[in-house]
Amino acid sequence: MIATRLRQISLLLLAMAIGFIAFLQMFERTTGGFPTNYAVALGLVGVLYLVSWGLVIRFQPYASQSIMPCVLLLSALGTTMIARIDHAKDTAIGFRQLLWIAAALVICDVLIVALQDYRILRRFSYVSMVVGLVLLLSPMIPGLGANINGASVWIRIPFTSSTVQPAEFAKLFLAFFFASYLFDHRDQLAVGGKKFLGLQLPRIKDMGPIIIIWGVSMGVLVMQHDLGTSLMFFAMFVAMLYVSTGRKSWIVIGLVAFAAGAVVAARIFTHVGARVDAWLHPFDNELYNQEFGGSYQIVTGLFGLASGGLAGTGLGQGHPDLTPFGNSDYIYASVGEELGLAGLLAVLVLYLIIIASGFITAMKIKDGFGKLLASGLVFTMAFQVFTVVGGITLVIPLTGMTMPYMAAGGSSIIANYVLAALLVVISNAANKPEPPTDLSETFQYEALAALRDHELKERGNR
Repeated sequence: MIATRLRQISLLLLAMAIGFIAFLQMFERTTGGFPTNYAVALGLVGVLYLVSWGLVIRFQPYASQSIMPCVLLLSALGTTMIARIDHAKDTAIGFRQLLWIAAALVICDVLIVALQDYRILRRFSYVSMVVGLVLLLSPMIPGLGANINGASVWIRIPFTSSTVQPAEFAKLFLAFFFASYLFDHRDQLAVGGKKFLGLQLPRIKDMGPIIIIWGVSMGVLVMQHDLGTSLMFFAMFVAMLYVSTGRKSWIVIGLVAFAAGAVVAARIFTHVGARVDAWLHPFDNELYNQEFGGSYQIVTGLFGLASGGLAGTGLGQGHPDLTPFGNSDYIYASVGEELGLAGLLAVLVLYLIIIASGFITAMKIKDGFGKLLASGLVFTMAFQVFTVVGGITLVIPLTGMTMPYMAAGGSSIIANYVLAALLVVISNAANKPEPPTDLSETFQYEALAALRDHELKERGNR
């Protein structure tokens, strides 16, 4: 046991060392020294990570120990790039990001200590639904919502200039509700109807939930001009629906339904069509110089990736500040410029470890609610990574979503740290060894069952 704990703490200490070296190298090349405020903030975050590890060992002793070191590395790399861009633009977003990480760790510690049994979340399924929908639709409230860069997905904090993206928290509450609802209705939804092209289609009367979620997703797309959030929630529900029923037809229906809605929206609403045009023709001169909805950001990000090459320009030696939103929406391109293809692949490997740990937890746990919740949460994070990377590399249109744990923003950091804490709590239940069973009681139960079956057969023969 001691050797195992030493291996676990060594992963965390290694991640801390790599993060510190990244900050040190970047600051030496940009400012010529290590700022005092960053040294204090990094020390605070390091102490909080060690406290979190101790609390996990104490209250969640069987939890996966590979998730938080990867989260730490991603956060350290993202904050390093944010601080790098701060130096070029004379801003202080990186320091605030460290404070958000510290606040997120405190919230995670509370969850790790208080949430001994994650199944308590099932009791508040409909409360979670209401909270999730209120958060999701709150930016449309007049006077509260804020329209930034054409999307209405933020709400303003009263008496401040700060904003919050409530959709980041809505995904957690809706995941709680989806997991509970699908667990309760999985047998009904798994019943097949008619066959079509080799697929067992669901019954018409069971199509209600997916139609409702599709309607809400289209509403978000139309009213808030946010393709990313709309796609994420619908994809999360369809993925959890597939996990609960095992029916591939639900995936096909979900893809067809969202594709049809997106095509119609692209033709009717200019903001959606502009995203598609910029994706299909990024180097078109007219689109490149277009003030709103143009391809300038896409092309600049591609040039940044290209200049990074295989090994990158080196931390502090590139020009990631030239790309609009290089510290948030396009932070993946910023990393690619200064760390190259090797750095980008390392980032994807870190995400892959977290995703694999989450899916392994979902496969190992026997509780149906936990299986759905773990798979839904980890799919949401994986989907965010795919849409961000796919948008930057022109695989899919830009969605405006943020890279988990790396992009600037308090809402994203806190919500995704809570997601990681929930995966840690669920993994503890999945890895917990089962108590030894009394073999004598088992044999006695089997003998009584066999005797009862024999008596039933004899009565049937009479």
